[in-house]
Amino acid sequence: MTIKLEGIIPPHITPFKKNGDIDEAALKKLVNFWLDDGVDGLVSCGSNGEAPSMSRDERRRVIDIVINEVNDKVPVIAGTGAPSTGETIDLTRDAKDIGADAALIVTPYFYRPNSEELIEHYRSVIKAVDIPIILYNVPKFTGYNLEADVVIKLAKEYSQIIGVKDSGGSIGQISEIIRQVGKKISVLAGSGDVVLANLMMGGKGGILGIANVAPRLCSDIFDYFKKGDSEKAKEAQMKALFLNDLLIKKYNQLSSIKEAMNQLGQPAGYPRLPSLPLKEEAKQNIQKALHDLNLKKS
Repeated sequence: MTIKLEGIIPPHITPFKKNGDIDEAALKKLVNFWLDDGVDGLVSCGSNGEAPSMSRDERRRVIDIVINEVNDKVPVIAGTGAPSTGETIDLTRDAKDIGADAALIVTPYFYRPNSEELIEHYRSVIKAVDIPIILYNVPKFTGYNLEADVVIKLAKEYSQIIGVKDSGGSIGQISEIIRQVGKKISVLAGSGDVVLANLMMGGKGGILGIANVAPRLCSDIFDYFKKGDSEKAKEAQMKALFLNDLLIKKYNQLSSIKEAMNQLGQPAGYPRLPSLPLKEEAKQNIQKALHDLNLKKS
């Protein structure tokens, strides 16, 4: 499909069984849960999908399951980032071969490349694999920021780059990217607390971890904004901000998102080691939050 990169796109979790195996039946059920609540795409094997804890074969399998289950209803974007350029190219080729609509490529982690090295990294992937690419900035996990000037330079140089997911939380940086290349690429919020601000500045939506748990709430921000209902958009954003602060900032987000989904009756399963399930106090805090947001009735 020709990808339309806008709206709310969950970077979906990978449901694991207690022994660490991928729960394929649960994954298929979850795909339909997100689709039924009106999401505009899915990202497989991103940060929330615990891709760094998965083998290459496991990543291929998850992407393949999601593509088949989605059946062209929405775009499927494959997370293909890795610490090295060579591995990133291999994973991106896999994504294209399986049939993903685009690749979300996080900046290399563990080592911290400078701007020149980052540009060469993405150039090498672009030259090696002909697939639409979304740049991904997530300082929380990589330990450094993908600077706006790198995004802008790459976006101006390569039409293959169709978007950027910015999870840094700086509306200033997001706004500068939108100002310079916002008509060329889709600028997407990567954090649930800045979705509305991103849209107001000219961004196209968000790839949001909390959309795993509350896809309809996150979609409300986008839908009300597009309709011009600023009050309802702000109301939805405030709820999303509260949920984001709890699930993403207060606790291990891999564990907290799965805990919240399990409490809502969705088969999210277990996080994969080294992440551990949450302790009882955290579970109770999440239960209260879900109730307060009318996401959980009991």
